Amino acid sequence: QREADSCDCPQGFLLTHSLGGDTGSGMGMLLISKIQEEYPDHIMNTFSVVPLPKVSDGMVEPSNTTLFIHQLVENSDETYCTDNTALYHICFCTLKLTMSTDGDLNQLISATMSGVTPGSISLAISTLISPAFPHLHFFMPGFALLFHGTTMPELTQQVFNAKNMMAAWYPHHGRYPTVAVFHGQTSMKEVDEQMLNVQNKNSSYFMEWIPNDVETAVCDILPHGLKMVVTFIGNSLAIHGLFKCISEQLTAMVGQESFLHGLQGMDEMEFTEAESNMNNLISEYQQYQDTPAEEEEE
Repeated sequence: QREADSCDCPQGFLLTHSLGGDTGSGMGMLLISKIQEEYPDHIMNTFSVVPLPKVSDGMVEPSNTTLFIHQLVENSDETYCTDNTALYHICFCTLKLTMSTDGDLNQLISATMSGVTPGSISLAISTLISPAFPHLHFFMPGFALLFHGTTMPELTQQVFNAKNMMAAWYPHHGRYPTVAVFHGQTSMKEVDEQMLNVQNKNSSYFMEWIPNDVETAVCDILPHGLKMVVTFIGNSLAIHGLFKCISEQLTAMVGQESFLHGLQGMDEMEFTEAESNMNNLISEYQQYQDTPAEEEEE
């Protein structure tokens, strides 16, 4: 509260946490609710690490995640979803690291966070919030670096590549209601040209009935040691596959008698309600994903 009150013009709050752990989910839920009570007119953003079974086998992680996602639907304005599976893939396959540490994963996330909040006057953090989709505010972040010999068109194409996404789900399995791209030191004219080329080549992934669904900004100040970066934030309908995977994990666990063992103060009905809310979110994503453009325009 002291930090917020000392700001001249605060736009909102940004919370970094994990959905699977007790501290990240439980304490995170409490912090978000308290912030919303104190600052209801400010934007609430989160960078949330989503646990997936490939690199996580914790018994309570699906339940913690399901309980918290319901809170994010109601109390968060923008949630940037990342998962360790995608982060490890970027480290090994894109950055060609022989081994990765928690520091490497955190550096990827921090670099993306830096790109999401460039301080540009022309683009506020509320850009991706769409009144047409109040609950669909779970975004896929991506990050592409300029390597030796990489051109600007190649860099722009890379940031739309699933291999550079920080959530291990295929963005091309769904359409984009809104997209924001933040570039490093380059001209705005070149950025607009490259983004127009991307839209023309991948028109089926964008919703024609949403005007100005792609926003770009250029920030001259880059992360330390980097010459050019592109940060991608996509509101992709394909992210419902991530939630579906978690929901299936929880459904399998709820059927086991030992599921509630060791969970104090929790009732099975709470998980049933949370699971139902998760399924409603998945259905809402699928509704817009499966709706033809002609019907949407009507």
